Amino acid sequence: MALLSSLCFSPLVVPSSVEAISNFLRSYRHMVTAMSKRKRPDSNVPPSQSMTEQEKILYSLIQSKQDSGIWSRDMKRETSLPDNVVDKSLKSLLSKGLIKEVVNVQFKGRKHYLASEFEPSPELTGGKWYNEEGRLESEFINFLKDQCLKHIRNLKIATVDMVADAIQRSRVLKVEYSSHEIGDIVRALVLDNDVIEMRSNGVGEFASIPTGRMCYKCSRSPDAAKEARVGAMASIPCGVCPRIAHCTPGGIISPTTCEYYSKWLDF
Repeated sequence: MALLSSLCFSPLVVPSSVEAISNFLRSYRHMVTAMSKRKRPDSNVPPSQSMTEQEKILYSLIQSKQDSGIWSRDMKRETSLPDNVVDKSLKSLLSKGLIKEVVNVQFKGRKHYLASEFEPSPELTGGKWYNEEGRLESEFINFLKDQCLKHIRNLKIATVDMVADAIQRSRVLKVEYSSHEIGDIVRALVLDNDVIEMRSNGVGEFASIPTGRMCYKCSRSPDAAKEARVGAMASIPCGVCPRIAHCTPGGIISPTTCEYYSKWLDF
């Protein structure tokens, strides 16, 4: 460029110099055009191309479990990969944002992994009834149980949808809860003997509810409901656990793996 500058501003430019400059500029433009056409590195490299063979095996396995995820020890058993290889590969997949670690409410000490594109299932996390640390939100559940009781009492008899609608219209909750989730709370009230579950026959007090629909009514007066429960039976965790309907022997949520139930038995 220094040579070009000196030639451009020289007071004596002979024809041969002009031709040389023209040829140089033509070659320079050709070089720049050729460089611009070179294939640049693709920033959107597919995940599989940025993984080692071991990472591909683990990622494929984790992804296949979808929203249920998988425990790290089960990965080692299913892939037969050495422990150090699995641990190193998991760290790499985490750093690349391809997988995430989630809390399993039944096995909090276990490292459970999920592909990043999935959200953990309610059976895995306990849904909205558990916090991020996997702890049961007992205080909030009791508050919600009181709200359900209040609305069932006001309605005399109600379906889960009617209770959910009444709670939503009351605006006491910052987060909206589905009828299915409110149903978990109402069924917990049934286990507490605070509410009676029955099917509508379409007549009398059931006139406003279609025949065959499951509905609920309070089993005791407001004063009786306020009486404090005492003794060990009053503190059984099953009474406040909204996932009780999904609790089955051998399942993800199970009495044999529930730490809250174990603590209650020790009591």
